[in-house]
Amino acid sequence: MMKAIILFIVLISAFVFAGCGGAANNSQNAQNSNTNSAKPTAQNLAVGERPQKIKDLMAGRGEQDAAAPTIKVLEPKANATFTSSVVKVKLEIGGDLKGYMPGMNEETHTGNHIHVILDNQPYEAYYNLGSEFELRNVVDGEHTLRVFPSRPWHESYKNEGAFQIVKFTVKNGGGDKTKPTTTSNGNTMANANAEPKPTPEGKDMQNSTAGPVDASKPLLTYSRPKGEYKGDDTNAVMIDFWLSNAKLTGDGGEYRVSWSVDGGEPKFIEKWEPFWLTGWAAGKHKIVLTLVDKDGKIVDNGGFNATVREITITK
Repeated sequence: MMKAIILFIVLISAFVFAGCGGAANNSQNAQNSNTNSAKPTAQNLAVGERPQKIKDLMAGRGEQDAAAPTIKVLEPKANATFTSSVVKVKLEIGGDLKGYMPGMNEETHTGNHIHVILDNQPYEAYYNLGSEFELRNVVDGEHTLRVFPSRPWHESYKNEGAFQIVKFTVKNGGGDKTKPTTTSNGNTMANANAEPKPTPEGKDMQNSTAGPVDASKPLLTYSRPKGEYKGDDTNAVMIDFWLSNAKLTGDGGEYRVSWSVDGGEPKFIEKWEPFWLTGWAAGKHKIVLTLVDKDGKIVDNGGFNATVREITITK
């Protein structure tokens, strides 16, 4: 009888121990599950001052940041029609340069450059104005090219004559993103048998067309932020754009630029100048810049005055 009682107590103890252990394991699993599915840190962005890194760069540039560079588009000519999916861009720089000149530092891979924008795609940097820049895989249709000079940290010059816009058309160009338009050495397919030449600067363009853009009406051109930010560059991210045919309220005009991040409440820019946002969480973020009138209504111009970009913050 005593042996039976002892055996009963042992069995009960084992059952209770197993139950407690299972509960502990379940609790731990639930905690791990909650940790793995936790949402990214909430955005708490604030407008900060120009980073010291950029102040130091400016200090070593002499008078360049006080320059007033102007741009002239030599190619493509306004309203030109191309029968090729490769469109060459040629630019001429002038104005009060104060030492400013596009060019890449081979060690740092940075330098003064021109922002080249096809339709409303993200810009591409053009460093060597002595050679052509190629827009590759440009599909049939009407397109808009916008260009303006930039500093090494992608802050645009905002003086009169720095911004140019040109429309052109591609007809029967054969642009197809599923087929390459360049050979391995960088020559276009049409020149594949020609003597090899240095690979021109250029970019395979996304499928897009111009939209009914009117160059004489208020136009917002999105510039920054763009792409991926790493390390110290995540501490402060610059917002910058080009504004044509319009003045913001803080500059004596009647327009504002609204900005929002990740669907947050829009805030307003009232002076045309770059600013830096701090407090970024790691991950992907959507930036929206919109040109609005004094009543907060979108100022439409071919769909270009409200632009969405996605950037990545890697910490």
